[in-house]
Amino acid sequence: MDADCPRLPDTVLFEIFLYLDHADVLSVGLVCQQWRAVARDEFLWKELFYRYYRVSRDVPRHPGAVSWYDEFQRLYDTIPCVEVQALKEHNDQVLHLSFSHSGCLFASCSKDCTVKIWSNELDISLQHSSNMRPYNWSYTQFSQFNSDDSLLLVSGVFVGPHNSSSGEIAVISMENFTLLSRVRNKPYDVFGCWLNETNLISGNLHRIGRITSCSVLWLNNAFQGIESENVNVVKRLFKIQNLNASTIRTVMVADCSRYDSPDLLLDYEEQLAASSACALFDRGSDSEEEEAKRQPPAEPALREVPAERGLQQLFDDLLEGRVGPAMTEAELETKVAELFVRSRTKPPEPNLLPTDGSGKTKYLIFTTGCLTYSPHQIGIKRILPHQMTTAGPVLGEERRSDEFFDSLDHVIDIHGHIIGMGLSPDHRYLYVNSRAWPQDCVISDPMQPPPIAEEIDLHVFDLKTMKEVKRALRAHRAYTPNEECFFIFLDVSKDFVASGAEDRHGYIWDRHYNICLAKLQHDNVVNSVAFSPVEQELLLTASDDTTIKVWRSPRAVRVRQARRPRPRKLLFSWLMNQKS
Repeated sequence: MDADCPRLPDTVLFEIFLYLDHADVLSVGLVCQQWRAVARDEFLWKELFYRYYRVSRDVPRHPGAVSWYDEFQRLYDTIPCVEVQALKEHNDQVLHLSFSHSGCLFASCSKDCTVKIWSNELDISLQHSSNMRPYNWSYTQFSQFNSDDSLLLVSGVFVGPHNSSSGEIAVISMENFTLLSRVRNKPYDVFGCWLNETNLISGNLHRIGRITSCSVLWLNNAFQGIESENVNVVKRLFKIQNLNASTIRTVMVADCSRYDSPDLLLDYEEQLAASSACALFDRGSDSEEEEAKRQPPAEPALREVPAERGLQQLFDDLLEGRVGPAMTEAELETKVAELFVRSRTKPPEPNLLPTDGSGKTKYLIFTTGCLTYSPHQIGIKRILPHQMTTAGPVLGEERRSDEFFDSLDHVIDIHGHIIGMGLSPDHRYLYVNSRAWPQDCVISDPMQPPPIAEEIDLHVFDLKTMKEVKRALRAHRAYTPNEECFFIFLDVSKDFVASGAEDRHGYIWDRHYNICLAKLQHDNVVNSVAFSPVEQELLLTASDDTTIKVWRSPRAVRVRQARRPRPRKLLFSWLMNQKS
């Protein structure tokens, strides 16, 4: 900066920056002749960035940024925080939103029992609405487009005999909006998801005892109307035992093919290594020797008792009164189930991460638990290539008696009630909304989980290392107790993560800096958010206030306004008419 021009205070500099949005550089030059020098002063913009956004000084600049000025402008000008449209075609709570992969369409689900399909043009408009009440649905709750956007999966709550509620999945063709197939889904909050273009995953639940059950996950062909003795339309994927009233819910599929080339690395040390490396490098864990050094010394292993002997020993102890203190009915059922399943479970896959380089490995991710009915763990199961088709036996490959159940390949314990999950666009990171339990709480009754916090924690897990990265994001809140707690859907774009909340707001955070950037207001609970997959400066929010709000960034609003044809002034039109 010129010697005769004093350094501008941060507040003045910020006012100039705001003014720049409404004037060109020459106009700003009238306010400050040294604007070009200011814009080149990286130290000043860096100071302003850290102070204004309250970012810790040890956080480096975004790896894609070329200057601190550009980074400041990105966070100010590209956040979808300007409401541009409110869609009011639903007449009850709007529960979920999902975009097509092309970004041209999106779907909405609601308590009014319709799924609506919208066209994302200059102004968003309703293209089609399907009412699911004729199929005995109570409401629609979730939707997902398949990878080529030709089919739409819609999940809802189905009212069966004696008013019992279960779930059902419907597949709708995007070509003519016809209903192609319906699949039962139990419990209904399994939701369901696509595995590939034509196969979807559903669930079923079989009760074994009062608090013990078995979840079965099925692979279904979307075109169930095929009638052939040679082609299966359904196949069993996994069969997993549930303890203490827990069940498998909220299934989703992660594709591992992009784990070595993610859109954004969240570990700052990995970012530094990536920016300085000249060749490809491994972003996984360190060498086995270094990893072993960090591991604590192993405790002496307890002598494993065969399950059959352990079960018989338990029964003998019970009959002879040698079990103390007295076990409750629930504790006894859980103990027997654990001993029974120990010798009847297929061991986990030896290597969870892909090693064949084919890029075809996928993970099945879901919520589960082991202590109580509220979901407090994330289960991960690797889907092998031969399991990705309904070809073969309906019940899957033949099993031995000691492989009656499938084990989980990996479990992530959240220590709280999970109320939302979402994958980053590259599927490298899993974002999890949860409401924490009190620290050091003890669960003695699986039907009475601990109280949950009002603050929602947004955790981030690296699915390549299976470790939590960064600190949990906070800002949003929820108020319902355990038994009334419901799912709040979140969404992740290349640079941002957004979530709904029960405090009548949607929230947006920056993935790199871990800071909250915007609050988006509604008149009631915000249930779901969705970024456009091709334009992260467009965000949708859905609320119990029955509206879908459309949000765009300040930059996108200016661009779109410039594209709109301007109506000619009345005087000019009058003069033109007089000449004619």
